[in-house]
Amino acid sequence: MTPYGDLVAAARAWRDDDPDPVTRAELDAVVDAAEAGDEAARADLQDRFSGMLQFGTAGLRGALGAGPNRMNRAVVLRAAAGLTAYLRTEGGVAEPAVVIGYDARHMSDVFARDTAAVVTAAGGRAMVLPHPLPTPVLAYAVRHLGADAGVMVTASHNPPQDNGYKVYLGDGSQIVPPADAQIAAHIAAVTAVAQVARDDDGWETLGDDLVEDYLDAVAAVVDPQAPRDLAVVHTSLHGVGDDVVRRAFARAGFPAPVAVAEQAQPDPDFPTVAFPNPEEPGAIDAALALATRVGPDLVVANDPDADRCAAAVLDPVAGDGGAWRMLRGDEVGALLGSHVLERGVPEGGVLACSIVSSRLLAAMARAAGVRHEETLTGFKWIGRVPHLAFGYEEALGYCVAPGTVRDKDGVSAALLLAELAASLKASGRTLLDRLDELAVAHGVHATDSFSVRVEDLSLIDALMARLREAPPSQVAGVQVERRDDLARGDGGLPPTEGVRWFLADGSRVIARPSGTEPKLKVYLEVVEPVATGSSLVDAREAAGRKLAALRTDLSALTTV
Repeated sequence: MTPYGDLVAAARAWRDDDPDPVTRAELDAVVDAAEAGDEAARADLQDRFSGMLQFGTAGLRGALGAGPNRMNRAVVLRAAAGLTAYLRTEGGVAEPAVVIGYDARHMSDVFARDTAAVVTAAGGRAMVLPHPLPTPVLAYAVRHLGADAGVMVTASHNPPQDNGYKVYLGDGSQIVPPADAQIAAHIAAVTAVAQVARDDDGWETLGDDLVEDYLDAVAAVVDPQAPRDLAVVHTSLHGVGDDVVRRAFARAGFPAPVAVAEQAQPDPDFPTVAFPNPEEPGAIDAALALATRVGPDLVVANDPDADRCAAAVLDPVAGDGGAWRMLRGDEVGALLGSHVLERGVPEGGVLACSIVSSRLLAAMARAAGVRHEETLTGFKWIGRVPHLAFGYEEALGYCVAPGTVRDKDGVSAALLLAELAASLKASGRTLLDRLDELAVAHGVHATDSFSVRVEDLSLIDALMARLREAPPSQVAGVQVERRDDLARGDGGLPPTEGVRWFLADGSRVIARPSGTEPKLKVYLEVVEPVATGSSLVDAREAAGRKLAALRTDLSALTTV
Protein backbone atom coordinates (compact mmCIF):
# COMPACT_ATOMS: atom_id res chain seq x y z
CA MET A 1 0.00 0.00 0.00
CA THR A 2 1.32 3.49 -0.86
CA PRO A 3 1.86 6.05 1.89
CA TYR A 4 -1.23 7.83 0.58
CA GLY A 5 -3.12 4.56 0.77
CA ASP A 6 -2.06 4.26 4.38
CA LEU A 7 -3.47 7.72 5.01
CA VAL A 8 -6.83 6.82 3.47
CA ALA A 9 -6.94 3.61 5.51
CA ALA A 10 -6.22 5.58 8.69
CA ALA A 11 -8.96 8.06 7.81
CA ARG A 12 -11.50 5.32 7.25
CA ALA A 13 -10.55 3.61 10.49
CA TRP A 14 -10.98 6.91 12.33
CA ARG A 15 -14.34 7.48 10.65
CA ASP A 16 -15.59 4.05 11.66
CA ASP A 17 -14.70 4.85 15.31
CA ASP A 18 -16.16 8.38 15.28
CA PRO A 19 -19.46 8.59 17.22
CA ASP A 20 -20.56 11.80 15.45
CA PRO A 21 -22.42 11.39 12.12
CA VAL A 22 -21.58 14.97 11.14
CA THR A 23 -17.81 14.55 11.32
CA ARG A 24 -18.06 11.05 9.81
CA ALA A 25 -19.76 12.55 6.76
CA GLU A 26 -17.24 15.41 6.68
CA LEU A 27 -14.33 12.97 6.63
CA ASP A 28 -15.98 10.85 3.94
CA ALA A 29 -16.26 13.93 1.73
CA VAL A 30 -12.58 14.84 2.22
CA VAL A 31 -11.45 11.25 1.50
CA ASP A 32 -13.63 11.03 -1.63
CA ALA A 33 -12.26 14.32 -2.95
CA ALA A 34 -8.69 13.26 -2.19
CA GLU A 35 -9.13 9.95 -3.96
CA ALA A 36 -10.54 11.81 -6.94
CA GLY A 37 -7.24 13.66 -7.24
CA ASP A 38 -8.10 16.94 -5.51
CA GLU A 39 -4.69 18.16 -4.27
CA ALA A 40 -6.24 20.59 -1.78
CA ALA A 41 -8.25 17.74 -0.28
CA ARG A 42 -5.13 15.57 -0.09
CA ALA A 43 -3.29 18.32 1.76
CA ASP A 44 -6.29 18.77 4.05
CA LEU A 45 -6.40 15.06 4.80
CA GLN A 46 -2.67 15.01 5.49
CA ASP A 47 -3.06 17.86 7.97
CA ARG A 48 -6.03 16.25 9.73
CA PHE A 49 -3.95 13.10 10.28
CA SER A 50 -0.57 14.70 10.94
CA GLY A 51 -0.92 13.63 14.57
CA MET A 52 -3.28 13.77 17.52
CA LEU A 53 -4.21 17.27 18.70
CA GLN A 54 -1.69 17.75 21.48
CA PHE A 55 -2.78 18.03 25.08
CA GLY A 56 -0.50 20.46 26.90
CA THR A 57 -0.57 23.04 29.68
CA ALA A 58 -3.26 24.89 27.74
CA GLY A 59 -5.26 21.67 27.44
CA LEU A 60 -6.58 21.22 23.90
CA ARG A 61 -7.26 23.94 21.38
CA GLY A 62 -7.77 23.73 17.63
CA ALA A 63 -10.10 24.02 14.68
CA LEU A 64 -13.38 22.12 14.73
CA GLY A 65 -13.56 19.26 12.25
CA ALA A 66 -13.04 15.56 11.65
CA GLY A 67 -9.78 13.78 12.35
CA PRO A 68 -7.28 13.45 15.20
CA ASN A 69 -5.72 16.90 14.60
CA ARG A 70 -9.05 18.69 15.04
CA MET A 71 -11.49 19.42 17.87
CA ASN A 72 -14.36 16.92 17.67
CA ARG A 73 -16.29 14.49 19.82
CA ALA A 74 -13.86 11.64 19.24
CA VAL A 75 -10.93 13.74 20.47
CA VAL A 76 -12.89 15.09 23.42
CA LEU A 77 -14.07 11.66 24.51
CA ARG A 78 -10.46 10.47 24.51
CA ALA A 79 -9.44 13.55 26.51
CA ALA A 80 -12.20 12.97 29.07
CA ALA A 81 -11.20 9.33 29.44
CA GLY A 82 -7.55 10.31 29.86
CA LEU A 83 -8.34 12.96 32.47
CA THR A 84 -10.53 10.55 34.44
CA ALA A 85 -7.85 7.86 34.34
CA TYR A 86 -5.28 10.40 35.54
CA LEU A 87 -7.46 11.41 38.49
CA ARG A 88 -7.97 7.79 39.48
CA THR A 89 -4.31 6.76 39.17
CA GLU A 90 -1.89 9.65 39.75
CA GLY A 91 -4.60 11.55 41.65
CA GLY A 92 -5.55 8.56 43.77
CA VAL A 93 -9.27 9.40 43.60
CA ALA A 94 -11.45 6.34 43.07
CA GLU A 95 -14.61 8.37 42.36
CA PRO A 96 -13.41 11.72 41.00
CA ALA A 97 -15.69 14.73 41.18
CA VAL A 98 -15.37 16.92 38.08
CA VAL A 99 -17.19 20.19 37.47
CA ILE A 100 -17.66 21.07 33.80
CA GLY A 101 -18.36 24.43 32.20
CA TYR A 102 -18.81 25.55 28.63
CA ASP A 103 -19.18 28.72 26.61
CA ALA A 104 -21.42 29.43 23.60
CA ARG A 105 -19.06 28.34 20.84
CA HIS A 106 -20.03 25.72 18.30
CA MET A 107 -20.13 22.26 19.93
CA SER A 108 -19.20 23.51 23.42
CA ASP A 109 -22.35 22.13 25.03
CA VAL A 110 -21.91 18.78 23.24
CA PHE A 111 -18.29 18.46 24.37
CA ALA A 112 -19.33 19.30 27.94
CA ARG A 113 -22.03 16.61 27.96
CA ASP A 114 -19.64 14.04 26.47
CA THR A 115 -17.13 14.79 29.21
CA ALA A 116 -19.80 14.41 31.88
CA ALA A 117 -20.92 11.10 30.39
CA VAL A 118 -17.38 9.71 30.51
CA VAL A 119 -16.73 10.82 34.08
CA THR A 120 -20.02 9.34 35.26
CA ALA A 121 -19.47 6.02 33.48
CA ALA A 122 -16.08 5.75 35.19
CA GLY A 123 -17.76 5.97 38.60
CA GLY A 124 -17.13 9.66 39.14
CA ARG A 125 -19.43 12.58 39.89
CA ALA A 126 -19.90 14.97 36.97
CA MET A 127 -21.40 18.40 37.67
CA VAL A 128 -22.23 20.55 34.64
CA LEU A 129 -22.80 24.30 34.89
CA PRO A 130 -26.41 25.29 34.19
CA HIS A 131 -25.82 27.14 30.88
CA PRO A 132 -23.01 28.84 28.93
CA LEU A 133 -20.98 30.87 31.42
CA PRO A 134 -17.62 32.65 31.70
CA THR A 135 -14.49 30.64 32.39
CA PRO A 136 -13.98 32.36 35.79
CA VAL A 137 -17.27 30.89 37.01
CA LEU A 138 -15.93 27.41 36.27
CA ALA A 139 -12.58 28.22 37.92
CA TYR A 140 -14.48 29.46 40.99
CA ALA A 141 -16.72 26.37 41.05
CA VAL A 142 -13.81 23.92 41.27
CA ARG A 143 -12.79 25.03 44.78
CA HIS A 144 -16.26 26.16 45.84
CA LEU A 145 -17.68 22.69 45.19
CA GLY A 146 -14.62 20.79 46.38
CA ALA A 147 -14.15 19.10 43.02
CA ASP A 148 -11.07 17.08 42.11
CA ALA A 149 -10.83 18.79 38.72
CA GLY A 150 -12.61 21.15 36.40
CA VAL A 151 -13.04 21.26 32.64
CA MET A 152 -13.92 24.40 30.70
CA VAL A 153 -14.90 23.93 27.07
CA THR A 154 -13.78 27.15 25.39
CA ALA A 155 -11.31 28.51 22.87
CA SER A 156 -11.30 31.85 24.68
CA HIS A 157 -10.53 34.59 22.12
CA ASN A 158 -9.64 32.31 19.19
CA PRO A 159 -11.42 32.59 15.81
CA PRO A 160 -14.96 31.18 15.38
CA GLN A 161 -13.79 27.93 13.79
CA ASP A 162 -11.89 26.90 16.94
CA ASN A 163 -12.79 25.30 20.22
CA GLY A 164 -10.79 24.12 23.20
CA TYR A 165 -10.66 22.10 26.39
CA LYS A 166 -9.07 23.70 29.47
CA VAL A 167 -8.39 21.63 32.59
CA TYR A 168 -8.14 22.81 36.21
CA LEU A 169 -6.96 20.73 39.13
CA GLY A 170 -8.66 20.56 42.52
CA ASP A 171 -6.78 23.57 43.89
CA GLY A 172 -8.50 25.73 41.27
CA SER A 173 -5.40 26.34 39.18
CA GLN A 174 -4.65 25.38 35.62
CA ILE A 175 -2.53 22.31 34.99
CA VAL A 176 1.26 22.58 34.79
CA PRO A 177 3.96 19.96 34.17
CA PRO A 178 4.10 17.10 34.87
CA ALA A 179 0.30 16.81 35.08
CA ASP A 180 -0.11 17.77 31.43
CA ALA A 181 2.22 15.02 30.23
CA GLN A 182 0.65 12.48 32.57
CA ILE A 183 -2.85 13.30 31.31
CA ALA A 184 -1.58 13.19 27.72
CA ALA A 185 -0.15 9.72 28.34
CA HIS A 186 -3.52 8.47 29.56
CA ILE A 187 -5.20 10.02 26.52
CA ALA A 188 -2.72 8.27 24.22
CA ALA A 189 -3.57 4.97 25.88
CA VAL A 190 -7.14 5.22 24.53
CA THR A 191 -6.85 3.37 21.25
CA ALA A 192 -10.50 3.60 20.24
CA VAL A 193 -13.49 5.71 21.22
CA ALA A 194 -15.57 2.53 21.17
CA GLN A 195 -13.64 1.50 24.30
CA VAL A 196 -14.71 4.62 26.21
CA ALA A 197 -17.76 3.96 28.36
CA ARG A 198 -20.41 6.70 28.58
CA ASP A 199 -23.35 7.22 30.90
CA ASP A 200 -25.59 9.89 29.39
CA ASP A 201 -28.05 9.89 32.30
CA GLY A 202 -25.95 9.89 35.45
CA TRP A 203 -24.45 13.39 35.55
CA GLU A 204 -26.07 16.38 37.22
CA THR A 205 -26.81 19.90 36.06
CA LEU A 206 -26.02 22.54 38.65
CA GLY A 207 -28.44 25.33 39.48
CA ASP A 208 -28.05 29.06 39.07
CA ASP A 209 -27.33 29.31 42.81
CA LEU A 210 -23.69 28.61 41.88
CA VAL A 211 -23.68 31.75 39.74
CA GLU A 212 -25.24 33.68 42.62
CA ASP A 213 -22.45 32.49 44.92
CA TYR A 214 -19.85 33.57 42.37
CA LEU A 215 -21.47 37.00 42.05
CA ASP A 216 -21.50 37.43 45.83
CA ALA A 217 -17.81 36.56 45.92
CA VAL A 218 -16.71 38.93 43.14
CA ALA A 219 -18.90 41.78 44.41
CA ALA A 220 -17.00 41.53 47.69
CA VAL A 221 -13.84 42.54 45.81
CA VAL A 222 -14.86 46.20 45.94
CA ASP A 223 -14.96 48.36 49.07
CA PRO A 224 -18.59 48.89 50.13
CA GLN A 225 -17.69 52.46 51.15
CA ALA A 226 -15.99 53.41 47.88
CA PRO A 227 -17.69 55.78 45.39
CA ARG A 228 -20.03 54.23 42.83
CA ASP A 229 -20.69 57.19 40.51
CA LEU A 230 -19.37 55.82 37.23
CA ALA A 231 -20.83 55.45 33.74
CA VAL A 232 -19.51 52.43 31.84
CA VAL A 233 -19.93 51.13 28.29
CA HIS A 234 -19.43 47.36 28.09
CA THR A 235 -19.02 44.84 25.31
CA SER A 236 -18.79 41.08 25.64
CA LEU A 237 -17.77 40.61 21.96
CA HIS A 238 -20.59 38.10 21.30
CA GLY A 239 -19.37 35.97 24.22
CA VAL A 240 -20.91 34.86 27.49
CA GLY A 241 -19.92 37.80 29.69
CA ASP A 242 -22.77 40.27 29.23
CA ASP A 243 -25.28 38.89 31.72
CA VAL A 244 -22.72 38.04 34.41
CA VAL A 245 -20.97 41.42 34.15
CA ARG A 246 -24.29 43.27 34.30
CA ARG A 247 -25.36 41.29 37.37
CA ALA A 248 -21.94 41.75 39.02
CA PHE A 249 -22.10 45.53 38.61
CA ALA A 250 -25.59 45.57 40.08
CA ARG A 251 -24.54 43.30 42.96
CA ALA A 252 -21.62 45.62 43.73
CA GLY A 253 -23.82 48.74 43.64
CA PHE A 254 -22.60 50.28 40.39
CA PRO A 255 -24.94 51.71 37.75
CA ALA A 256 -25.74 49.22 35.01
CA PRO A 257 -23.20 49.32 32.16
CA VAL A 258 -24.49 50.44 28.77
CA ALA A 259 -24.12 47.35 26.58
CA VAL A 260 -23.06 47.32 22.95
CA ALA A 261 -26.38 45.83 21.85
CA GLU A 262 -25.18 44.16 18.65
CA GLN A 263 -22.45 42.30 20.60
CA ALA A 264 -24.31 41.54 23.84
CA GLN A 265 -25.85 38.17 23.01
CA PRO A 266 -23.66 35.08 22.60
CA ASP A 267 -23.03 34.25 18.95
CA PRO A 268 -20.45 31.60 18.03
CA ASP A 269 -19.88 33.19 14.62
CA PHE A 270 -18.79 36.56 16.11
CA PRO A 271 -20.39 38.42 13.18
CA THR A 272 -19.32 42.00 13.98
CA VAL A 273 -15.61 41.39 14.64
CA ALA A 274 -12.87 39.97 12.44
CA PHE A 275 -11.15 38.43 15.47
CA PRO A 276 -12.90 38.21 18.89
CA ASN A 277 -9.91 39.39 20.91
CA PRO A 278 -10.00 42.87 22.51
CA GLU A 279 -6.29 43.20 21.73
CA GLU A 280 -6.86 42.96 17.99
CA PRO A 281 -7.26 46.17 15.96
CA GLY A 282 -10.92 46.99 15.41
CA ALA A 283 -12.29 44.52 17.95
CA ILE A 284 -13.72 47.19 20.26
CA ASP A 285 -14.54 49.76 17.59
CA ALA A 286 -18.28 49.31 18.20
CA ALA A 287 -17.78 50.00 21.92
CA LEU A 288 -15.71 53.10 21.20
CA ALA A 289 -18.33 54.35 18.75
CA LEU A 290 -21.02 53.90 21.41
CA ALA A 291 -18.80 55.70 23.93
CA THR A 292 -18.48 58.64 21.55
CA ARG A 293 -22.28 58.88 21.46
CA VAL A 294 -23.12 58.40 25.15
CA GLY A 295 -20.01 59.84 26.86
CA PRO A 296 -19.23 57.33 29.65
CA ASP A 297 -16.36 57.53 32.10
CA LEU A 298 -14.93 54.17 31.07
CA VAL A 299 -15.21 51.50 28.36
CA VAL A 300 -14.78 47.86 29.40
CA ALA A 301 -14.48 44.89 27.05
CA ASN A 302 -14.30 41.20 27.85
CA ASP A 303 -13.15 38.46 25.53
CA PRO A 304 -15.72 35.78 24.61
CA ASP A 305 -15.21 33.64 27.74
CA ALA A 306 -14.80 36.75 29.95
CA ASP A 307 -11.56 35.77 31.61
CA ARG A 308 -9.80 38.82 30.13
CA CYS A 309 -10.61 42.47 30.62
CA ALA A 310 -9.74 45.40 28.37
CA ALA A 311 -10.40 49.08 29.04
CA ALA A 312 -10.51 52.31 27.07
CA VAL A 313 -10.48 55.88 28.31
CA LEU A 314 -11.02 59.33 26.85
CA ASP A 315 -7.66 60.94 26.19
CA PRO A 316 -8.29 64.69 26.26
CA VAL A 317 -5.11 65.57 24.34
CA ALA A 318 -5.65 63.08 21.52
CA GLY A 319 -7.24 64.12 18.26
CA ASP A 320 -9.43 67.19 17.95
CA GLY A 321 -10.79 67.74 21.45
CA GLY A 322 -10.01 64.27 22.73
CA ALA A 323 -10.41 60.70 21.56
CA TRP A 324 -11.06 57.30 23.09
CA ARG A 325 -8.06 55.01 23.28
CA MET A 326 -7.61 51.50 24.54
CA LEU A 327 -5.24 51.08 27.45
CA ARG A 328 -2.46 48.58 27.01
CA GLY A 329 -2.60 45.47 29.15
CA ASP A 330 0.43 46.67 31.07
CA GLU A 331 -1.29 49.98 31.80
CA VAL A 332 -4.35 48.24 33.24
CA GLY A 333 -2.05 45.94 35.20
CA ALA A 334 -0.23 48.95 36.68
CA LEU A 335 -3.52 50.66 37.55
CA LEU A 336 -4.96 47.61 39.28
CA GLY A 337 -1.66 46.85 40.99
CA SER A 338 -1.37 50.39 42.32
CA HIS A 339 -4.93 50.21 43.62
CA VAL A 340 -4.25 46.90 45.39
CA LEU A 341 -1.16 48.41 46.99
CA GLU A 342 -3.04 51.54 48.03
CA ARG A 343 -5.81 49.48 49.65
CA GLY A 344 -3.18 47.49 51.51
CA VAL A 345 -1.60 44.11 50.85
CA PRO A 346 -1.89 41.54 53.67
CA GLU A 347 1.28 40.70 55.56
CA GLY A 348 3.36 38.38 53.40
CA GLY A 349 1.25 39.06 50.31
CA VAL A 350 2.92 38.88 46.92
CA LEU A 351 2.38 40.75 43.64
CA ALA A 352 3.26 38.80 40.50
CA CYS A 353 3.33 39.21 36.75
CA SER A 354 4.59 37.19 33.81
CA ILE A 355 8.06 37.54 32.39
CA VAL A 356 6.75 39.39 29.31
CA SER A 357 4.79 41.94 31.33
CA SER A 358 6.10 45.38 32.29
CA ARG A 359 8.57 45.77 35.15
CA LEU A 360 6.53 48.67 36.51
CA LEU A 361 4.62 46.39 38.88
CA ALA A 362 7.91 45.20 40.37
CA ALA A 363 9.04 48.82 40.82
CA MET A 364 5.80 49.74 42.58
CA ALA A 365 5.98 46.70 44.84
CA ARG A 366 9.60 47.41 45.71
CA ALA A 367 8.77 51.01 46.63
CA ALA A 368 5.93 49.78 48.86
CA GLY A 369 8.04 47.11 50.56
CA VAL A 370 5.93 44.30 49.07
CA ARG A 371 7.46 41.21 47.51
CA HIS A 372 7.15 40.81 43.76
CA GLU A 373 7.58 37.59 41.80
CA GLU A 374 8.18 37.10 38.08
CA THR A 375 6.73 33.97 36.49
CA LEU A 376 6.67 32.23 33.16
CA THR A 377 3.96 33.33 30.73
CA GLY A 378 0.46 32.18 31.54
CA PHE A 379 -1.87 32.11 34.51
CA LYS A 380 -1.07 28.49 35.09
CA TRP A 381 2.10 29.92 36.66
CA ILE A 382 0.83 33.23 38.06
CA GLY A 383 -2.08 31.57 39.85
CA ARG A 384 0.30 29.22 41.67
CA VAL A 385 2.44 31.94 43.30
CA PRO A 386 2.23 31.39 47.08
CA HIS A 387 0.47 34.17 49.01
CA LEU A 388 -0.61 35.88 45.79
CA ALA A 389 -2.42 39.17 46.41
CA PHE A 390 -2.54 40.36 42.80
CA GLY A 391 -1.23 38.99 39.52
CA TYR A 392 -1.45 39.94 35.89
CA GLU A 393 -0.11 39.31 32.40
CA GLU A 394 0.08 41.88 29.64
CA ALA A 395 -2.38 39.94 27.47
CA LEU A 396 -5.30 41.47 29.43
CA GLY A 397 -5.38 38.85 32.18
CA TYR A 398 -5.81 39.97 35.81
CA CYS A 399 -6.25 38.08 39.07
CA VAL A 400 -7.55 40.57 41.62
CA ALA A 401 -9.14 38.08 44.03
CA PRO A 402 -6.98 34.92 44.24
CA GLY A 403 -9.09 33.58 47.10
CA THR A 404 -12.12 33.58 44.80
CA VAL A 405 -10.66 32.63 41.41
CA ARG A 406 -7.12 31.31 41.15
CA ASP A 407 -6.92 32.40 37.54
CA LYS A 408 -7.51 35.47 35.44
CA ASP A 409 -11.03 36.84 35.86
CA GLY A 410 -12.36 39.56 33.58
CA VAL A 411 -15.45 40.13 35.73
CA SER A 412 -13.79 40.88 39.07
CA ALA A 413 -11.07 42.85 37.25
CA ALA A 414 -13.75 45.04 35.66
CA LEU A 415 -15.28 45.68 39.09
CA LEU A 416 -11.98 46.65 40.70
CA LEU A 417 -11.09 48.91 37.79
CA ALA A 418 -14.51 50.54 38.07
CA GLU A 419 -13.91 51.12 41.78
CA LEU A 420 -10.59 52.80 41.03
CA ALA A 421 -12.07 54.94 38.25
CA ALA A 422 -15.02 56.01 40.45
CA SER A 423 -12.70 56.87 43.34
CA LEU A 424 -10.48 58.97 41.08
CA LYS A 425 -13.53 60.65 39.55
CA ALA A 426 -14.74 61.63 43.02
CA SER A 427 -11.47 63.49 43.54
CA GLY A 428 -11.53 65.13 40.11
CA ARG A 429 -8.96 62.79 38.55
CA THR A 430 -8.87 60.07 35.91
CA LEU A 431 -7.14 56.79 35.21
CA LEU A 432 -4.75 58.67 32.93
CA ASP A 433 -3.87 60.98 35.83
CA ARG A 434 -3.01 57.92 37.91
CA LEU A 435 -0.79 56.59 35.12
CA ASP A 436 0.98 59.95 35.01
CA GLU A 437 1.59 59.78 38.75
CA LEU A 438 3.04 56.28 38.46
CA ALA A 439 5.33 57.37 35.62
CA VAL A 440 6.68 60.31 37.60
CA ALA A 441 7.28 58.13 40.64
CA HIS A 442 8.78 55.07 38.92
CA GLY A 443 9.78 56.18 35.42
CA VAL A 444 8.01 55.84 32.09
CA HIS A 445 7.67 52.12 31.35
CA ALA A 446 6.79 52.08 27.65
CA THR A 447 5.90 48.68 26.21
CA ASP A 448 5.11 47.35 22.77
CA SER A 449 4.79 43.96 21.13
CA PHE A 450 4.31 42.44 17.73
CA SER A 451 3.82 38.97 16.27
CA VAL A 452 5.36 37.15 13.33
CA ARG A 453 2.68 34.80 12.00
CA VAL A 454 3.72 31.76 9.95
CA GLU A 455 2.07 28.93 8.06
CA ASP A 456 5.01 26.58 8.58
CA LEU A 457 5.84 26.08 12.27
CA SER A 458 9.42 25.12 11.38
CA LEU A 459 10.00 28.77 10.50
CA ILE A 460 9.56 29.67 14.17
CA ASP A 461 12.23 27.14 15.13
CA ALA A 462 14.54 28.72 12.56
CA LEU A 463 13.85 32.22 13.90
CA MET A 464 14.54 31.16 17.46
CA ALA A 465 17.76 29.45 16.40
CA ARG A 466 18.87 32.64 14.66
CA LEU A 467 18.17 34.80 17.71
CA ARG A 468 19.90 32.33 20.02
CA GLU A 469 22.96 31.45 17.93
CA ALA A 470 23.68 34.77 16.21
CA PRO A 471 22.40 37.53 18.51
CA PRO A 472 23.35 41.13 17.78
CA SER A 473 25.81 42.95 20.00
CA GLN A 474 23.68 46.09 19.75
CA VAL A 475 19.98 46.80 19.24
CA ALA A 476 18.82 50.25 18.18
CA GLY A 477 22.37 51.47 18.72
CA VAL A 478 22.46 50.35 22.37
CA GLN A 479 24.77 47.66 23.71
CA VAL A 480 23.21 44.33 24.71
CA GLU A 481 24.59 43.73 28.19
CA ARG A 482 22.92 40.44 29.08
CA ARG A 483 21.40 37.60 27.10
CA ASP A 484 19.20 34.97 28.75
CA ASP A 485 18.48 31.72 26.98
CA LEU A 486 15.19 30.92 28.68
CA ALA A 487 15.30 27.34 27.41
CA ARG A 488 18.31 26.80 29.70
CA GLY A 489 16.54 28.37 32.66
CA ASP A 490 18.66 31.53 32.59
CA GLY A 491 17.28 34.18 34.91
CA GLY A 492 16.17 31.71 37.56
CA LEU A 493 12.91 30.62 35.93
CA PRO A 494 11.89 27.10 34.88
CA PRO A 495 13.07 26.36 31.32
CA THR A 496 10.82 27.66 28.55
CA GLU A 497 11.41 28.36 24.90
CA GLY A 498 12.51 31.96 24.36
CA VAL A 499 15.29 34.51 24.63
CA ARG A 500 15.57 37.68 26.71
CA TRP A 501 18.02 40.53 26.24
CA PHE A 502 18.75 43.43 28.56
CA LEU A 503 20.25 46.58 27.03
CA ALA A 504 22.64 49.07 28.60
CA ASP A 505 19.94 51.74 28.85
CA GLY A 506 17.56 49.48 30.80
CA SER A 507 15.51 48.40 27.79
CA ARG A 508 14.40 44.77 27.50
CA VAL A 509 13.58 42.47 24.58
CA ILE A 510 11.87 39.06 24.81
CA ALA A 511 11.08 36.73 21.91
CA ARG A 512 9.12 33.52 22.36
CA PRO A 513 6.81 31.24 20.38
CA SER A 514 3.11 31.55 21.16
CA GLY A 515 1.68 28.68 23.16
CA THR A 516 -1.67 28.71 21.35
CA GLU A 517 -1.13 30.11 17.83
CA PRO A 518 1.39 29.65 14.98
CA LYS A 519 3.40 32.80 15.62
CA LEU A 520 6.50 34.23 17.23
CA LYS A 521 5.80 36.98 19.77
CA VAL A 522 8.24 39.79 20.48
CA TYR A 523 7.90 41.99 23.58
CA LEU A 524 9.69 45.30 24.03
CA GLU A 525 10.07 47.57 27.04
CA VAL A 526 11.84 50.89 27.53
CA VAL A 527 12.28 52.54 30.94
CA GLU A 528 12.81 56.30 30.86
CA PRO A 529 13.20 58.11 34.20
CA VAL A 530 11.50 61.47 34.62
CA ALA A 531 14.57 63.53 35.51
CA THR A 532 14.42 66.44 37.91
CA GLY A 533 13.68 69.56 35.97
CA SER A 534 12.33 67.71 32.91
CA SER A 535 8.72 67.08 32.03
CA LEU A 536 6.74 63.86 31.80
CA VAL A 537 5.98 64.78 28.19
CA ASP A 538 9.70 64.89 27.41
CA ALA A 539 10.26 61.51 29.08
CA ARG A 540 7.38 59.91 27.20
CA GLU A 541 8.62 61.29 23.90
CA ALA A 542 12.12 59.97 24.58
CA ALA A 543 10.71 56.56 25.53
CA GLY A 544 8.58 56.54 22.39
CA ARG A 545 11.59 57.19 20.18
CA LYS A 546 13.57 54.40 21.85
CA LEU A 547 10.64 52.00 21.59
CA ALA A 548 10.17 52.75 17.88
CA ALA A 549 13.86 52.15 17.24
CA LEU A 550 13.72 48.84 19.11
CA ARG A 551 10.72 47.73 17.09
CA THR A 552 12.42 48.63 13.79
CA ASP A 553 15.50 46.57 14.62
CA LEU A 554 13.59 43.61 16.04
CA SER A 555 11.25 43.55 13.06
CA ALA A 556 14.30 43.23 10.81
CA LEU A 557 15.85 40.55 13.03
CA THR A 558 12.67 38.44 12.96
CA THR A 559 11.89 38.68 9.25
CA VAL A 560 10.92 35.23 7.96
